[in-house]
Amino acid sequence: MSDMVASAFGSLAMMTSVLVSPDGCYEYEAAHGTVQKHYYKHLKGEKTSSNSMALIFAWTGAMRKRGELDDLPDLVAFADRLEKASLDTITGGVMTGDLARLATPPAKSVVGSEEFLDAIAERLRG
Repeated sequence: MSDMVASAFGSLAMMTSVLVSPDGCYEYEAAHGTVQKHYYKHLKGEKTSSNSMALIFAWTGAMRKRGELDDLPDLVAFADRLEKASLDTITGGVMTGDLARLATPPAKSVVGSEEFLDAIAERLRG
């Protein structure tokens, strides 16, 4: 269902899911859309514009939960900082093509996959 909702609103790359079993096990996952197509383009040396937000948030959700379970406050804090840096990158106007097509106000900079991750890393450092 989450993939259908994300598709309807324009970007599968912005959808994550958290699955919880009856016995309390957690799984964090990113919706899958065009990543396979972009991976094959990457292998050919072509530039891609994959939005990695869902994958980042799947990882940060899992890191946060692991930090909570193992009492690792530094891991929880890192997950929080990475999510904030990711969101600040987009709200600051740096976006991949899928978001730029939908953005209001318009994106200030439309970047490829690697440049998007570099912009997030820069915010995370600074």
